[in-house]
Parts: sequence; C-alpha cells; structure tokens
Amino acid sequence: MVYTVSGVRFPHLPSIKNQSLPSFNDDRSRTNAVSFSLRKDTRSSSGTPPPSIHSHGVNVWIVFCKIFARKPSSSSIATTASENLGSHQSDSSSAEPQETVSQVTQVHDDVDAQKAETEGQKQISALSTSGDKSNQANTASMSESLDQKVVQRRIPPPGDGKKIYDIDPMLKSYDGHLDYRYGQYIKLREEIDKNEGGLEAFSRGYEIFGFTRSATGITYREWAPGAKAASLIGDFNNWNSKADVMTRNEYGVWEIFLPNNADGSPAIPHGSRVKIRMDTPSGIKDSIPAWIKYSVQAPGEIPYDGVYYDPAEEDKYVFKHPRPRKPTSLRIYESHVGMSSTEPMINTYANFRDDVLPRIKKLGYNAVQIMAIQEHSYYASFGYHVTNFFAPSSRFGTPDDLKSLIDKAHELGLVVLMDIVHSHASKNTLDGLNMFDGTDGQYFHSGSRGYHWMWDSRLFNYGSWEVLRYLLSNARWWLEEYKFDGFRFDGVTSMMYTHHGLQVEFTGNYNEYFGYSTDVDAVVYLMLVNDMIHGLYPEAIVVGEDVSGMPAFCIPVQDGGVGFDYRLHMAVADKWIELLKKRDEEWQVGDIVFTLTNRRWGEKCVVYAESHDQALVGDKTIAFWLMDKDMYDFMAVDKQATPRVDRGIALHKMIRLITMGLGGEGYLNFMGNEFGHPEWIDFPRTDQHLPDGRVIPGNNGSYDKCRRRFDLGDAEYLRYHGLQEFDRAMQHLEEKYGFMTSEHQYISRKDEGDRVIVFEKGNLVFVFNFHWTNSYSDYRIGCSVPGKYKIVVDSDDSLFGGFNRLDDSAEFFTSDGRYDDRPCSLMVYSPCRTAVVYAAVDGNEDSSLVPIGLVPDDV
Repeated sequence: MVYTVSGVRFPHLPSIKNQSLPSFNDDRSRTNAVSFSLRKDTRSSSGTPPPSIHSHGVNVWIVFCKIFARKPSSSSIATTASENLGSHQSDSSSAEPQETVSQVTQVHDDVDAQKAETEGQKQISALSTSGDKSNQANTASMSESLDQKVVQRRIPPPGDGKKIYDIDPMLKSYDGHLDYRYGQYIKLREEIDKNEGGLEAFSRGYEIFGFTRSATGITYREWAPGAKAASLIGDFNNWNSKADVMTRNEYGVWEIFLPNNADGSPAIPHGSRVKIRMDTPSGIKDSIPAWIKYSVQAPGEIPYDGVYYDPAEEDKYVFKHPRPRKPTSLRIYESHVGMSSTEPMINTYANFRDDVLPRIKKLGYNAVQIMAIQEHSYYASFGYHVTNFFAPSSRFGTPDDLKSLIDKAHELGLVVLMDIVHSHASKNTLDGLNMFDGTDGQYFHSGSRGYHWMWDSRLFNYGSWEVLRYLLSNARWWLEEYKFDGFRFDGVTSMMYTHHGLQVEFTGNYNEYFGYSTDVDAVVYLMLVNDMIHGLYPEAIVVGEDVSGMPAFCIPVQDGGVGFDYRLHMAVADKWIELLKKRDEEWQVGDIVFTLTNRRWGEKCVVYAESHDQALVGDKTIAFWLMDKDMYDFMAVDKQATPRVDRGIALHKMIRLITMGLGGEGYLNFMGNEFGHPEWIDFPRTDQHLPDGRVIPGNNGSYDKCRRRFDLGDAEYLRYHGLQEFDRAMQHLEEKYGFMTSEHQYISRKDEGDRVIVFEKGNLVFVFNFHWTNSYSDYRIGCSVPGKYKIVVDSDDSLFGGFNRLDDSAEFFTSDGRYDDRPCSLMVYSPCRTAVVYAAVDGNEDSSLVPIGLVPDDV
C-alpha cells in the first residue's frame, strides 16, 4: 500500500512510535526503509542547470572555510580559509589563502538578474575561498560580467544613531538606555565584520550548515556543542548509526562528508528521510537536522522526519516573473494556505495559487501575507509553534509548489509577505530545536527565562552568536530561496521585554520602554535583521507585531530606531470588540477617532478591524458579534432581513471603511472577513487528557470550521456578496486616490449628538453617520477644496446590500465661508448608519467618474 502526502509517496510502514529508542551504536536495519520520490509538476519547468566549476579536480562549490561556531569565551574566531579543510578536500590543502571578494548582494531587476546573482555569486564565492591564486582573474572576470546584469548593493555601515532625538526630543531623557542599545548594536556589527566577514556573509549560514551539495559529494554540518558523539542516519544507510560517524571541531560543530557513489549519484538520494543521532547529556536521541529544508510526517507517525530535498535540475521550479515594486500604500490580504479551501480539508499551495490568488487580485489587494509557512508539527498552532525553521510546511505541498505560488503572485502584481516566527519555538524535542543537543540552553535561555508560560513554547537566547547566525540566515533564506518580498514578524512585543507583555498594561509612559524589563539583546537582534533585510533588499517590506507602542520602532536603524517599516496597529481591533459588546447609544465617536489616530507620528502602521486572532474559536468575528445566529437564516436577499442583520451589514461596512480611512498607512484583512465570514475558526482537535484527570473536549478531528466559505461571498443571492463587493470598492478607492498615505488629513467633525464623523484625506471627504435612527437632510460639512464633488463610495448602495437612499449621480457644489474650521462647505444627505465618500472633481472627470464599486469584474 502506498500513501501520498503533499506529493510524497510513502510505502506502508509499521508504526514505530511505541518502540524503544535504540542505543547510539545500534546497528538496527530498517528493512522497510522509506524511499520516496516527490512528484514532478509539469507546470513547473526549469531552465538548464548551472555550470559546474572545478579547481584541481575538486568542486569549488564546497565551502572551503572555517565553521565559525563561536565558543562563549572566544573573542576572536576568525581563521584562514585553509585551516579547517577535511580529508576529502586534501587536493586543495596546500593552496595559499586568499582574501575574500567584497561581500555584496544584488537587487533584482528581472528574472535573469535573479538567476545571474544566484549562480554567479556562488561561483565567485567558491573561487575566492578555494585558495587558488590562478582563479583570481576568473573571479574578477565573473564579477565584471555579473555587474553588467545586476545592480550591486551592500549592507550599509551603521550610522550614529542620533537622529531619533531630533524626531522625538522626549527620547533625550532616555539617551543612556538608547545609546547603550545602539552601542551594543555597533559592537556586534564590528564583531561580525571582524570574525565573519560582515553581516552579508554571516547571514548565509545555510550555505555552510545543514546539507550542502558539491560535484563530489554532500557535506553535512551541525552545531551541537552538548553532544558527545554524533552520526548521520537515514534511509540512505539503513539507519545504521555506525555507518556515517561525524567528527567534531573545537567549536562544537559536527561534520561529515559523503562522497558520490561510484556511478556519480549522490550518497543520499533525493527524498530520503534523514536524522542526526547524538549521544547527549540527556541520553541518546534522534533529531531532525536544525537546518533541514523539508520535513514530512509519515502516515501513522507522530514526530516528523527530516527529508533530504535535492530534486534533479529539470524538476526544480525556476522563477519566471520579477518581484513587484514596493507599493506606496499596503493593502494586505492575510491568508492561511491550509484553510483556504471551501471544502473541509487541508488545501495545497497549488490550489491556493490557482484559486485564491486571482480572488485576492480581483478584490483589489496588492499584498498577500501567508501564515504557517515554517513547518509546525501541531496544525492547530496556526503555524506559530515552529519545529523546522527553514522548511516550508509539507502539509500543503513541496518547496517547489510554494515557489510556484509565489511566482504566480508576482505575475499578478502581488507582493508576498511571510508571517515569520522568531519570537519563540515549539517545545517539541523529537522534531524541533528544544533540547537539540541534550541541553536546555543551546538555542534558548535556560530555565524559566527560556519558557513562555502562556504560549507553552521555548524562547530564544538572542545574545548567543550561533542563535544570531541561525535566525539571520533564516530570514535571508526565505528572501533568497523563495523570493518572499518581506515579513510580518510575529510576537515582537514578547521579544522586546523580559515580561513578554504579559499581565502588563502599556500606558505610553516612556519608562515602560527603556528600563530593566527591556531585553536589549532581542532589540539588537531586531535591529540586525532589519538592517540585513533592507540592506540586501531595499524594496523589502517588514512589519512588526508590537502592541506596546515602542518609540522609534519604525525608524531606520542607522537613525537609532529598531528598523521596521510598519507596526501593526493592534489596539483598533480590540476597540471594536469593546464597542460591539455595548449598545449603539453607548458608542462615543470621539473615542473611535482617538483610537484610530492614536499612533506615533512619523512611524507607519498597518491597521485592521479584525485579523485571524478575532476569528479563532473562543472569540468572535465582527460579523458574528453583530448578527450572531441570524446569519444562519436571514442572509438570503429574497428573504426579509431582521433588524439585527440590517444593523450588522450596515455597521460591518462602516467599521471597515473608517478603519481603513483613519487607522494607518496600510490595511490588513484576514481572508473571508471581507464578506463577513460566519462562525469561527476551529482546527481539528481530539480530546486532550490532562495529568490531573481533566479532559478538554476536542471536535472529533473535524475540518468543518477550518476552511473559508468563499462561495458565500460569491453567491449574489446572499447578503454576504454585498459585503464582499463593498470591500472590493474600498480597495479600488484606495488604489485610485491613495488616501491612506496622503499627507493631508483633517478631522473636521466629531459630533457626539449627531453621532457623525467627518474627515478629509487627500481630495476625499468621508462622512460617517453612526446614528441608529437619525438621518440628516441638507447636512452641512466642511471641506478644504472648493468646487464640485461627487459620490465615489456609498455604503448604502444596493450593490453593497444597502437601501439605496442616495443618488450616486448627484453633484454637490461648495459654498464659501468657513465651517467646522474649513474654508468652504457643502450640503449633503446623510442617512443613518451609512458611510459616504465624496471626491473633488473637475470638468474633465465628470464623464468617467463612477462609484468605485461599479468597476468591471476584470479590473
């Protein structure tokens, strides 16, 4: 019997989950050893393989360099390139060490440039480190050739870090802390420059650690200083721990070289399961390599297995489309591949590519943020308990399937952001990093400091040299290998404070940010990773999930900031939930405006009315708060709606539009919420039996509520469709007018009696009437631009499930004279529970300007 999981074919195996762990030298043979192949996607054709480069019979793609795994007590770890050559590299051992070429990276202008960079830089790096003087001319020639195709970039040197005091003079009172923080950053940059050849080289750890392939064989390296012995085991050697014993250097790095077979084939076939067996202080353990690029869960097994992933050149996906330019205003569609099907199943990268990406494009979003990419053995963790940091989740397909997805997004003009988790890690010991070398403190802080009691996960030690290498390389890996366009860093508040933001209420007092509770090591890591990302990829977008409001969070590192492009404006979603628990009469429009606009000047925010957090089981989406059980029976357009449904549909549209209008420079929506997705998200769960005898009931492993019912939003006979069309109108309105990033913003009215909010963004005037019954005829509103106005979005339009109380073809002319502190004004009709957007127009626009919601489907 053969099982198929994400394109991986497994022969039927007996379960080993209850078998005892073998001794380190156990010669146990696995007669049923798995040998599987990964499916070839005929739609993912690749180009010709890169040329092979040899020097004195030795393939120079082998990284001839010292493995700089740092000793805690070592202050200088740099060595010459020839010091640590293994016996398999003896042909080059007599070569003179040479200087390494300048560490640069490339900004890709097109796909050819991307290929040139990938292959050219590898060749240059190999030649420059091989120690052969005869290759220096070849290296220079390659560099000149490469320069003709791509624009060279480098990670800039640090600035003085003082500009933050000009931006925010209040920070001067905390210059002791901030100068110390920046000093630590400078010191670390200098140490990296001295010992590793620079941040650019330091962030390419994946070219040294894990499995690296050359023309002559495969090298495997692993940092495990606590281990006393190590062997590489897997299908390829019948899991014999005596067959491939690894050697250790003085820095705790274990290494083995596996030469090619006699026929030239690699010693480890593509698709083979692999693990490292170590004799550790905690006993003998088999672990997935820390730098593994792919891992799978065999049917009937609990822990995952690492997989040696190295398909033939003709089976590798080759990117065809350039990265889109960074959008001026960011409109993010937050998504999860596994739950993106309308059916109760785990969806695939391929289906998401073909079915969901065109939907996102049609809705008008310009960015897709994908959750749960890094491998996580527990599906219900939503991807946040990462076990294998360099491996894309095999539940959804192969690494090449993910590349195809990203390439398709680029073809559609969508930037692709990855929800990356560097704030914590799964506590799994069998398939994760926890207790990897048998010690508590290899990658994480020891003891209680290394454990997050609320998340039940391990916390990284950002002061460790090898942890920095691992995480910096991890961020770069996803940018380089998969062409992601940036990241949303999860859990940044937890990283920046030793209390992790738990049971702490941030009030905005600066003492909360710059004191002993700040984890300076973590903040310095964030500065490093942002510097690395923006230095190598100036067009990359980095969003940080921070609820604390840390000052200078979105100020460039060289100016003294943490370096993010955007902060998630998380307080807004909490405010909406707070209001939805109250009666309409208790809402204060001033409170709404204050929450939306209460953010740091000069630091950009991504705002959202609700994200995946509000959709999880135990919480409610905005639509469910508003309409509750009436959503089950009264959403058909040919059926009389209840007052609850009418109210819910009206407020759902208003909440989203005012959030987008006032809340930030970017906007985020979790998939399905654009049409008011009913119910909640509930991952498949079985009953959980606790040690104290209690039982937490599961849902019988059901996927019924772990999917997205896009069919509801597409059904024109349901009221969900109107909500979806309104969301589409919002995105196209922003695309046309760019109001989120407009420098002109003025809030002219916050009338608590009328429950009306009026504000200007660019040449648009937004009018929100939150009153539950009162509509206002001839309602005067102030504006700054004189002339003629027309309606460009009307939430009461019947297309959006409204009552069509406004004439969208009407023209509105301003009157002179100040009103609401504006130089002119106009008279409008403002129905209850509506949001209307007016645009200043001139004579040339009259014939073409129509409500944005009426754009054709193919726009």
